[in-house]
Amino acid sequence: MTELRPLDAGFLELEDSDQHISLGIGAAAILDGPPPPRHQFLEVMRVRAGDNPRLRQRLRRATLDLSAPVWEDDPAFDPAHHIRWTALPAPGDEAALSELLATELTERLDRDHPLWQCVVVEGLSGDRWALLVKAHHSLVDGVSGITLLAQFCDDLPTAPGPDESGDSQEKPRSAGGLDWIARSLLLPVELPRQAIGMARSLIPVVRAAVTPTAGTSLNGPIGRQRRYIAARTSLLEFREIGAAFGATVNDVVLTVIASGYRSLLLARGEDPTRDKLRILVPVSMRSSDAKYVMDNRVSAMLPHLPIDIADPVERLRAIHDNLTAHKSRGEAQAEKAVLGMSSWLPFAPLAWSLRLLSHLPQRGVTAIATNIPGPRRELSVHGRRILELWPVVPIAMRLRTAVAILSYVDQLTFGITGDYDGAPDIELIADGIHSATAELLAAARSGKPARTP
Repeated sequence: MTELRPLDAGFLELEDSDQHISLGIGAAAILDGPPPPRHQFLEVMRVRAGDNPRLRQRLRRATLDLSAPVWEDDPAFDPAHHIRWTALPAPGDEAALSELLATELTERLDRDHPLWQCVVVEGLSGDRWALLVKAHHSLVDGVSGITLLAQFCDDLPTAPGPDESGDSQEKPRSAGGLDWIARSLLLPVELPRQAIGMARSLIPVVRAAVTPTAGTSLNGPIGRQRRYIAARTSLLEFREIGAAFGATVNDVVLTVIASGYRSLLLARGEDPTRDKLRILVPVSMRSSDAKYVMDNRVSAMLPHLPIDIADPVERLRAIHDNLTAHKSRGEAQAEKAVLGMSSWLPFAPLAWSLRLLSHLPQRGVTAIATNIPGPRRELSVHGRRILELWPVVPIAMRLRTAVAILSYVDQLTFGITGDYDGAPDIELIADGIHSATAELLAAARSGKPARTP
């Protein structure tokens, strides 16, 4: 058995705190041709699950959460329990697929079994089908979630061994009392050392998280139903824009997202002031040797997006400067430092504190944008080419919208999730992304700043 890391366990606490949310994350692959026969698909999934021990393990929680939850083998593991087949109603267009993905975002994964699921979607127009691979956020982050999908594809590199699949990822913490006593004896030495090391990077993040943003309709209670839409762009065009203006692809991504939210707020009759959109930007801390480890290895930054700037080129420059300042302050190391300290503390007070905090309405963050590097080469499943990959992420903590960005070969797809009642107009975010991309590309190719009315 292996204990969950503090961040992994935190996603369980967050889901338990709100009956309206489900913290399953994943990706939807759109594939060419008809789906494979069911028996063939099941047999391949059985082999893939056999290669990765974590896919055969379920969660077990301790009484009163006195120790961290652990992964243990599911004695009744059956791959068929994790595979579901469904079909889109005619005409099977992408709007119907988006509705299905929105529905899947509402369904919680069964904690009595390993926390992952594959949904095969038949009836997609254009002689296509779709495969949604979904796992609980306590099991994967964005990067390891895409690695999970890739493990179900053809022509894999060497299958992950035990050290890469999660069973031997770091020296696991024992659930026994002797281990806790040993850590307690070292607390007087370890806690001051780690506290000094993390203070510089943590203070700006805490200040940002507790400082309320200006009131906006982007925050508020969320219900159980979801909306979902995908906006497709070209990764090559984003690289071209970044090269023209001395910015990174991530800078360009946040610039067009800011345009989408600016369009949304203007359409709602709200003034897009600079203090209205503080966005949570996860930062992957995963090393190359942990590629196949199934857990969460992310930090975060909390910048304001300058939605008050109408010109997309000026907005891009402002975002580039802003993110450079955040990185120079070491904010991306804050969460890593906190987790390093939390590993020395008893789990029970950590869990109870998280539970209490999750019930307090947060007003410091307005939205989330997570950029996930996807496969650089074309993938296939049972000989069927994956044509596109759509990222699918949940919402929580009074955040009525979330945007995930996933690259695949030369594509860049924005998956936008919204609360059904609180964000009925998320297509405006997608429209803003497309229009800002076109303006920035035109400016990059002409050398002239683009001006937005």
